[in-house]
Amino acid sequence: MLILFLLLFVGYAAGALLPFCFPAKPRTQSLLAHGCAGVASGAGIVLGLVGLFSPEPWTVSVRSTVPFLSLAVRLDTLSSFFVFTISLVGLAASIFAVDYVSELERKVSIGALGALFNGFLLSMTLVVLADDGFFFLIVWELMSVVSYLLVVTEHEKADVRYAGLFYFIMTHIGTAFVAVTFLFLYQASGSFSFEAFRDPAHRLPEDIRTLAFLMALIGFGTKAGIVPLHVWLPYAHPAAPSHVSALMSGVMIKTAIYALVRMYFDFLDGQFPWWWGFVVLMVGAVSALLGVMYALMEHDLKSLLAYHSVENIGIILLGIGAAMIFQSHGLKELAALALLAGLYHTINHAMFKALLFLGAGSLLYATHTRNMEEYGGLLRRMPWTGAAFLVGAASIAALPPTNGFVSEWLVFQSLFLSFHVPDMFLKLMMPLAASILALTGMLALACFAKAFGISFLALPRSPHARRAEEVPVSMRAAMGLLAVICVGLGLGPMVVVPLLDRVVAPFTEVSIAGNILAMDGWTLAPVSVEFSSLSTPAIALLLVAMGALGMALAALIGGSAQARRYKTWGCGIALSPRMEYTATGFVQPIKRVFATVYRPAVKLETEFLEESRYFAKRRHFEFHVEPVFQKYLYDPIIAFFTTMADRVKVIQGGSLHLYLMYIFATLIALLLFTV
Repeated sequence: MLILFLLLFVGYAAGALLPFCFPAKPRTQSLLAHGCAGVASGAGIVLGLVGLFSPEPWTVSVRSTVPFLSLAVRLDTLSSFFVFTISLVGLAASIFAVDYVSELERKVSIGALGALFNGFLLSMTLVVLADDGFFFLIVWELMSVVSYLLVVTEHEKADVRYAGLFYFIMTHIGTAFVAVTFLFLYQASGSFSFEAFRDPAHRLPEDIRTLAFLMALIGFGTKAGIVPLHVWLPYAHPAAPSHVSALMSGVMIKTAIYALVRMYFDFLDGQFPWWWGFVVLMVGAVSALLGVMYALMEHDLKSLLAYHSVENIGIILLGIGAAMIFQSHGLKELAALALLAGLYHTINHAMFKALLFLGAGSLLYATHTRNMEEYGGLLRRMPWTGAAFLVGAASIAALPPTNGFVSEWLVFQSLFLSFHVPDMFLKLMMPLAASILALTGMLALACFAKAFGISFLALPRSPHARRAEEVPVSMRAAMGLLAVICVGLGLGPMVVVPLLDRVVAPFTEVSIAGNILAMDGWTLAPVSVEFSSLSTPAIALLLVAMGALGMALAALIGGSAQARRYKTWGCGIALSPRMEYTATGFVQPIKRVFATVYRPAVKLETEFLEESRYFAKRRHFEFHVEPVFQKYLYDPIIAFFTTMADRVKVIQGGSLHLYLMYIFATLIALLLFTV
């Protein structure tokens, strides 16, 4: 394991440093940076798999001369799972970036971009490997700062600078809560070592445990993007280069999921009151529903995908919250099932969301716009990208037999098993959460029917779409890799479930893979085959058989047919892009149903002909969804601090003597305070 870890570390370090040896050769810089990142990611994939099968955790610790700091890493099954997930997405993003960054050559330094890319992957990997609170905070901050620098890659744009600033502030608010959480644990244990945190002898007092629970939920929830702390995602993800967006949405926000599981099930020993799980469950339900609802109204493809990250983080938290509820009532097997479902969706979301962001990057590469209203007809011009995007869309919409379907089905089963909980309130609330998840799934399907249909079908609606061409081979290969993984994770639960069982078992103290898998592993049956069961390989075979049967019947009944190409019938009228559904028109019924949430603002301006007011010369339509959280939560907070800053700035008088007096007064106050 040490060799694999060193290969991973050296690979990312080489990818960060070697490009600067060739300052005038951007193509060479790209090959070196992303080639080294690919090698390091490959080592991370192997390291994660080895760690999953290792009987004991692997640890390395190097004492530091800095007080309280120990450079300690620990590879157990939980960290192995996340190292594997990060590295798998990192490999695909590295392959994709080789050709994608050529679009940025005239705007940014490819060497610097490649160095930050490698630093980002390394910092995320170290976050899930850290075995010391102080070291964790350092690499967590490194991950945040490097991701901020990647977000502002095109810093000459005002909207990119604003997105970067918003993200920087929000991520550091979250870091402050994380730091306070670790200080609580340090106060009880007298050490920043994770081993001391998990020692039962250092158990936190009940009131401090509750504070630690809430602080961790806010701190890590900010990075994960839970509602209402999600507002940075639709700013930061679209602003970043697309291969970076794939990493941020696919795996960076999952480091927060890792931290929450580590905090609740490891450091707090899985011992908590039922209402902790209920809070996590409700946060997940609200995040899932509002995330997909706001995604539906977006016409910027990358903003749409960013809101879907909020939705899927909510689905993951539904599983984790249900696991906490079951754990609090001593139902360990059900807790293991729910936690396994949440982690299954974690890796599934990483794969299909990375695929979709790479698909969005390919559309941006080919059309130079993110606005879906300017797409159309791209499937004919970009068939490989369209096919890969369709797999990602089917996965995120939880259509069988893709990976998103399997993990969401397991989350559903966990919530429906609430009848085992003795508390009547929870027996009612958990099925309610399941109904919210069902509504979320329906809206996600509508959203990606819009995203794929408006983008790839019908006629091109702009010169950008008419001139689009298929992307280079490396970009197609990266999307193809992730598309195959999405299908594989859906068809292979008999492989995934035993691996995830190894991750979950140490926290729930039970192994449930044998109880979930039936018929030699080809069927998932969380309770019993009679109660509920699912076989995605059987579903896939059935779909293929039905398709083949339909084609055979068509050939048998219709006989030999000759193909004839002709334009689509349009009632005698020549078809034009103006006749197509737009992204705005597609979601009008949903917007009307949920108008109370959206609070839409519609503006229609009509210019009539001078000859007659009954004939319009021009119409201009604008539609906006009111940003409720930003308007009523964040804007007042920003206004308050801006006002306070304006009042406090009077102390900045520009006099050196005055500043020395401030320092002297502060020292006197500190001395009086410590006496």
